[in-house]
Amino acid sequence: MKVGLKWIISFSIITLVAVGALFWSPIVEDFPNTGEFLSEDKIVGADVAWILAAAGLVLLMTPGLSFFYGGMVGKKNVISTMLQSFIALGVISILWVVIGFSLSFGDSIGFTINGEHYGIIGNPLSYPFFSRVGVLPHKAMASTIPFVLFALFQMKFAVITPALITGSFAERVRFVSYLLFMVLFSIFIYTPLCHMVWHPDGLLNKYFGVKDFAGGTVVHMSAGFAALAGALVVGNRKKPHHEPSNISYVMLGTGMLWFGWFGFNAGSALSANATAAMAFGTTTIASGSAMMTWIFFDRINKRKVSALGACIGAVVGLVAITPGCGFVSIPESIFIGFISAIVSNIMVNWKALKKIDDTLDVFACHGVGGIMGMILTAIFAHGKNASLLHGGFGVFAHHMMALVLVSLFAFFGSLVLYKITNSIITLRVSEESEDMGLDISQHEESLC
Repeated sequence: MKVGLKWIISFSIITLVAVGALFWSPIVEDFPNTGEFLSEDKIVGADVAWILAAAGLVLLMTPGLSFFYGGMVGKKNVISTMLQSFIALGVISILWVVIGFSLSFGDSIGFTINGEHYGIIGNPLSYPFFSRVGVLPHKAMASTIPFVLFALFQMKFAVITPALITGSFAERVRFVSYLLFMVLFSIFIYTPLCHMVWHPDGLLNKYFGVKDFAGGTVVHMSAGFAALAGALVVGNRKKPHHEPSNISYVMLGTGMLWFGWFGFNAGSALSANATAAMAFGTTTIASGSAMMTWIFFDRINKRKVSALGACIGAVVGLVAITPGCGFVSIPESIFIGFISAIVSNIMVNWKALKKIDDTLDVFACHGVGGIMGMILTAIFAHGKNASLLHGGFGVFAHHMMALVLVSLFAFFGSLVLYKITNSIITLRVSEESEDMGLDISQHEESLC
């Protein structure tokens, strides 16, 4: 087999990173005296234990997603689809340590208005190779747990986001092209959004007042709009209709996602406290509400009650509650799951959207679910000046302006990145490879 230049370059990059890491000083000499960090005695053991567990739960979501997506595609593309999710654990983990965490949570680079600084992205030289990321708590971002634990917890969010996108172009994208796009997306779309929403000086956080407790904007909206752009750029499959290969995989994946989502949402409290408990409750109740709404709504629209529909409904509920899980009450989470399931169900079955071959309806579920979550959080979130009901229309308007900005940035930014990727390495497999199935044509593996 001929080894292409792209693989030689890929191996050279990981070699350079691995060797370079040996010569990188992990902690600078004045690390304890920078003013950013608290003393080690400020660490709360209960918080450390919970966030360690939560980080493991969030990591489990990516293998869960691989089963969720893998069971939905045709039998010739199960392994390739699952691998596209699973490989993010390797690619994004290394990228996060080298530069991703710095771009997401490093010192803000942005602009100043009336003496106030608003960040757009982090300084890549703040924490490269996790330098200055040690056991001391960070004063502004994680005051009761080691900063390295905060960085690793956030890494799991960065891992699953590009994996979510893969469902939109499943069964027709070259593996190596996807790897390149994943890196570009993480650097140029995910990290700016992460910084703007979750960094204390981030533009969307500090100026617009965006409430995103666990990633409805940063993760699901960005992935949803990138998925829509990907389906448009890659184009429709030759045979768009396919039968799901293994519904039991989908159910297993849903269970793993639901279980892991407790770490995703409740863990975002960054503490073992009442907010984490409330986020835990709203997460499971919204998902249950959405699951039941989805299957009942299917039935009154003369569609059969299906295991696939129940699983999709549950995940839509999880997506929709994510931005508001720590800000809303459990009764409100029932309504959030209910209305989000109806809107996503309508979008999944909307004929105009079906013309775009989003293989696994990523935009209709994750994108629309994230949008609904952001809108409903902007209506119901509790706290001073937090939402329409607890701050007035001005607060809600700021959220809606931010929603439009995030949507445009994620969609058109991803569109550009797909074009760049395609100009470097062709995105789409050949017709022969598509007919053969990506399991064999890309990986020489099969389920049989």
